[in-house]
Amino acid sequence: MDNIKDQSVNSGLYLVSTPIGNLEDITLRALNILKKSNIILCEDTRRSGKLISYFGIKNKLVQYHKFNENKISPKVINSIKKKQIVSLISDAGTPTISDPGLILVRKCIETNLNVFPIPGPSAVTAAVSISGFSDQYLFYGFLEKKEKEIDKVLNNLSNLDYSIVFFIPAIKINFCILKFKEFFPDRKILIAKEMTKIHENFIRSEIKSIKNLTNNLKGEFTVILSKKIRKKNFKENLTESVKIEIKRMLEKYSHKDVVEFISKKEKLSKKTVYDFSLKLKND
Repeated sequence: MDNIKDQSVNSGLYLVSTPIGNLEDITLRALNILKKSNIILCEDTRRSGKLISYFGIKNKLVQYHKFNENKISPKVINSIKKKQIVSLISDAGTPTISDPGLILVRKCIETNLNVFPIPGPSAVTAAVSISGFSDQYLFYGFLEKKEKEIDKVLNNLSNLDYSIVFFIPAIKINFCILKFKEFFPDRKILIAKEMTKIHENFIRSEIKSIKNLTNNLKGEFTVILSKKIRKKNFKENLTESVKIEIKRMLEKYSHKDVVEFISKKEKLSKKTVYDFSLKLKND
């Protein structure tokens, strides 16, 4: 830790990732930056106060949320111009990802001030990493509030063959499950609850068969939808021309290579090609 304290920190805006549940997930670099910050911007001073108090960091918290971003940002910019170190943290995870901060980041870029990422915990990457779904994913975040707008968004997203990540308040999860069944019936779903906490839980299912969750749920869920489930639609019958081709190929190539090549080329099940090839060999 002594070496960490000795590291120099330049003035600028630091986006510091904080734990999404388990406080042990904080990084040494994040602690160093927070300790050396002149100002720590946060969404909720009570919640963030527990975090910095736990790690023995002097209270330098200034409330910064979506309702006061425009008012606070110019003051923060002036502080950075005076060579101060300013950190931005969210209630949990990485700042600006479905959380306040984008306005301030843009103002820093416009005025040519330093903006530094301090990577760490992220609900998005944590959930994607254990989903078992494709790592080609689209992060959407929170859905709109009005049902008509939600329908429009989900309809557009349903045409994209990527894993899709949402943040969903617990109070809306069952409503969203119904919507997913309507727009994404041919996909799988992972619902991540209380990640990194004592009651961490992961619900895995096909969307068409998932049931509503129990009532009295709290907090926010990270929900991932898989890419479309594609069922292989193979032909089972061999045409005479294909039979002749298989026979000719078996004179030059291995049984395995012929099965791989013909099944892919003709969209036939491997078993069908294999059985016919084996019959020819035994005849």
